[in-house]
Amino acid sequence: MTATPNSATPSPPPHKQVEAISHQIPWYRPTFSPEHGVYVILIVSFLTGAAAAQGWTLATTLAFICAFAGFQAEHPLMLQIKQRHSWKPRLLVWGSLYAGVALGIGADLALQTPMLLWLYVGAIAAFLMDGVAVFYRKQKSIWNEFLTFAAVCLAAPFAAIATTGTATISLFGLWLLNTLFFSSAIFTVKLRKPKPPSLAIGLAYHGVAALIVAALWFVGWLPSLAAIAFGVVLLKFGFILWRREWYQTTVIKHVAVLETLAAVLFLGLNAIALLPAYASAAVQSL
Repeated sequence: MTATPNSATPSPPPHKQVEAISHQIPWYRPTFSPEHGVYVILIVSFLTGAAAAQGWTLATTLAFICAFAGFQAEHPLMLQIKQRHSWKPRLLVWGSLYAGVALGIGADLALQTPMLLWLYVGAIAAFLMDGVAVFYRKQKSIWNEFLTFAAVCLAAPFAAIATTGTATISLFGLWLLNTLFFSSAIFTVKLRKPKPPSLAIGLAYHGVAALIVAALWFVGWLPSLAAIAFGVVLLKFGFILWRREWYQTTVIKHVAVLETLAAVLFLGLNAIALLPAYASAAVQSL
């Protein structure tokens, strides 16, 4: 009997689709994370850390390669965890290769700057917790996504400490600023779901985050312009609420452009705020 639209075979669940794709791709083909938004978070956070260090050295370059490889290692390894009982050579090979590069460079940098080990402990702990969440299919929960963003934003203090060999309390403020800024997307992107969460959750998050940033500025852990840069995400959130119907129905490309523009503006304001005194004076004189 000819199949009709009503009797069509349903699509397999996502993990079965991944398994089918894994069988089709040769093991020697490299894997790359499809999470384009996280690339933006990683690069912007790292560059804010480099701006705080007020320089770029060989150690900075190595730190960037280490952070990028560590991020790439997460994708195939988490896909392997999703497979549960079946082993995929391609995922294991490339996950291990990326992880090996990250661990090798990280160990070399830690020999020069031992305090980096504290950042490694935080990143590894976040990776393990994310793995547990993936295993129990809870990776899309708000708390796990916030944890993931916080781990990626460790790129900011990582860049600064690897470059200068020292750490200051202001780097904690910079890490928290990046984390709070980019975690806003957790609450805005979820508004595009068929059953979005309560708007009150997003409003509460942005209100509390703004108070935290204000407190960081008040105690001197953030420069004034860096704290003001957080206002970019408040403007973005306000725009989304104003154009909520458009935001919920527009193509994902437009959402990506909006998020990227906000991130670039945030980076620009932070870079100016963290420039050396003479450079800041030159910029202000223009």
